[in-house]
Amino acid sequence: MRKGILSIGIAALLAAAALPVRAADLWGLANEKAVSFRARVVDALCGVAGDCPADCGAGRRQMALLTADGKLRLAVKGAFDFAGPVADLSPYCGREIEVDGLLIEDPRIPMMFVQQLRVNAGDPWIAADGFGRQWSAQHGDNQDWFRKDPTVREIIARDGVFGIPGLRSKNANVSNPQLKADP
Repeated sequence: MRKGILSIGIAALLAAAALPVRAADLWGLANEKAVSFRARVVDALCGVAGDCPADCGAGRRQMALLTADGKLRLAVKGAFDFAGPVADLSPYCGREIEVDGLLIEDPRIPMMFVQQLRVNAGDPWIAADGFGRQWSAQHGDNQDWFRKDPTVREIIARDGVFGIPGLRSKNANVSNPQLKADP
């Protein structure tokens, strides 16, 4: 009896270990699907136009993931608020990695929100939060980084919060004086 229960327990553990590990968080977006897949890291311009610098643009280009079946997935978001995955993916330029995250299968443009990555299937997942680590190293606390970033603040001062100088909301419920239209 004891051996039978032990055998069942071991079989259950082995079956669970054989299941794919997917840790992507769903965000409730249209056309989203939690996925894990292997792909080669490329810069998007390389994948689209063949302009392929050896270093994927040294972190200054949009990153993409090229699957073995030739599908190019733009990597547009990392696991850090309002930041892309360039800091996470550029060290793997030209290499195949496994990514885990959300695939947005919009027919107009499929996009990959990379939440985690790893080189080999047995390796631990690495959170795609490199932008936050880099920002903290340069500026300190990265909580609400987008409100503190000197470049963002400069652009808002120049172009306004909506990206058009002088544009303000006509909504009477807007309380932020930067957004409220003049009476």
